Amino acid sequence: MSSPVPVAPSSAGVAASAVGRRVVLGGGLAIAGAGGLTLLGSVAPAVAAPLRDPFTLGVASGDPLPDRVVIWTRLAPQPLAADGRGGMPNHPYLVQWEVAEDERFRRVVRRGRALARPDFGHSVHVDVEGLRPAREYWYRFRVGSEISRTGRTRTAPARRARVAELMVGAVSCSQYEHGFFTAYRRLAEENPDLVLHLGDYQYEYKAKDYLAPGGNVRDHEGPETVDLAGYRQRHAQYKTDADLQELHAVAPWAVIFDDHEVDNNWADEIPENVSETAGFRARRAAAFRAYYENMPLRRSSIPRGPDIQIYRRLGWGALADIHLLDTRQYRDDQACGDTVAVGCTEALDPARSLCGERQERWLLDGLSSSRAGWQLISQQVFFSRRDFAAGPDVGLSMDGWDGYAANRQRLVDGIVERGVDNAVVLTGDVHRHYASQVLQDFDDPDSRPVAAELVTTSITSGGDGSDTSAATDLQLRENPWIKFANSQRGYVTATVTPSELTARFHVLPYVKRPGAPSSVRAAFVVESGDPTLNPVVA
Repeated sequence: MSSPVPVAPSSAGVAASAVGRRVVLGGGLAIAGAGGLTLLGSVAPAVAAPLRDPFTLGVASGDPLPDRVVIWTRLAPQPLAADGRGGMPNHPYLVQWEVAEDERFRRVVRRGRALARPDFGHSVHVDVEGLRPAREYWYRFRVGSEISRTGRTRTAPARRARVAELMVGAVSCSQYEHGFFTAYRRLAEENPDLVLHLGDYQYEYKAKDYLAPGGNVRDHEGPETVDLAGYRQRHAQYKTDADLQELHAVAPWAVIFDDHEVDNNWADEIPENVSETAGFRARRAAAFRAYYENMPLRRSSIPRGPDIQIYRRLGWGALADIHLLDTRQYRDDQACGDTVAVGCTEALDPARSLCGERQERWLLDGLSSSRAGWQLISQQVFFSRRDFAAGPDVGLSMDGWDGYAANRQRLVDGIVERGVDNAVVLTGDVHRHYASQVLQDFDDPDSRPVAAELVTTSITSGGDGSDTSAATDLQLRENPWIKFANSQRGYVTATVTPSELTARFHVLPYVKRPGAPSSVRAAFVVESGDPTLNPVVA
């Protein structure tokens, strides 16, 4: 699959004229040799001054396949510029890239040139082909004499390959104002094979609109994001964070969005504030354009106006298939409001859907046809039932799968009827850790579990949080299938082997100042063939 921006053939012998003589070279053309990058003389006229410090947003990689991986950067010498252009002129720049088998780039295996174009925010997405399965690689970019930091990535194992282990990190909900992104760095230190970002990578609010308990510790730049300039600026602000850059640089990511990448609690073409419906398609188009520009996604995810293809599937040899869902673009509007409702019969309507009929079929067909040992369903909002009300009343969140109960039941029944083994749901959104059993019938607490659900807390959203709270205590009492709840910040790691999956819930004692340590607050093992969550006793 080719890159979404024009890329010259990867042979170092191809002249720069192959990508056009009006390209800004910024002082010369860099051609990669086995010992590193060599700066050659210009082979096309420069039409603007060389860039200084263009790689302020770091590098990233994503969506690894057995023979390829996407590598990404975006040129932005002035990342917080209010016009969203990152201080870049309205010209394309030629960017050199190379991929090597070693960190010192002595064994370069792929190299090439790509255009960073202003209509794509001067981002570069290269789908590097011809790589070997299950290998670590290092990559970097160059413009003129400026060289990016080095990123590390990896390819997936061959489709049917036997794999001893996969370690994924699951993260969600990083509100820049609410704290420091230390949890990203702590996960980076664990060297995951793959990072799953489950939504709310950025938040749309203007400064101080969304306050953490006790106040915010840093501010958003610019107004609430509603247009392309604003979304580009906001993504750039988040990308300047050193802890976030570190996690991007150590492992490939697979990303999906939730609501705040666009607008709080949006549903299909309906914004949070219904008075803004007339302009919401344009807002979605701007948000998705900026999201694509700033994420290591393939050409298949280039937005088409207000639509973007984000649900997709990755494989990890014979060990695991990873199903990445979209629970925003195809959903019916939330029933009975966007929050918790008691006795909402509309939520039970079998015609209501969270993921849409087409995606529902895609997921069930993919689960039943997979020959991998584990099925990791990566998605945004709480899947299991979660009763917030004490006593006989049942209070359910309308923004999660509880607000679309028939859609959830069809998926649960499909898992059972199609004999899908080892389904594990990975979830974000709710700013708490949870370990939950997915029951075949939540009206019967003794019903058989058909899957496990692992919910990661936020990176920062909600501020420091707490180990326990009245809300989590109540939910543990009212929902016996929930085996663990915690309101601190952190992330989840899942170590997958052919025989078991071990989930660890990592927490940080604080995020309102940088540098917090992380620790494992709880751990559970799910054995192959049995979805029961078995606590690990320290």
